[in-house]
Amino acid sequence: MNGSRLAHILQAMMELSTDELPQFLGELEEAKAWAWQRLTAAPPNGAQPHDEQLSVEVAAERLGVSKDYLYRHAQEYPFTRRQGRKLLFSALGIDRHIRQK
Repeated sequence: MNGSRLAHILQAMMELSTDELPQFLGELEEAKAWAWQRLTAAPPNGAQPHDEQLSVEVAAERLGVSKDYLYRHAQEYPFTRRQGRKLLFSALGIDRHIRQK
């Protein structure tokens, strides 16, 4: 949002009576909810975001756990992938897991 839009909103708020402020705050929250919905919505045209396969080192850092812990508990995470003996983790799966927590 550019500064002039914010200035317009702030000016409108300053012109409201204290009785009108609760409704104004509710409208701001509704606008905020719509903005978050747009930010987290699926990409247009049903396009799937690119999923990157992460190493144990990177996945452990993103999850906030040690590499040792991740090796021992990898089977508990649905975003774990095996490529031969190599253990990989879905970046999108980790992001979903973090959002759900």
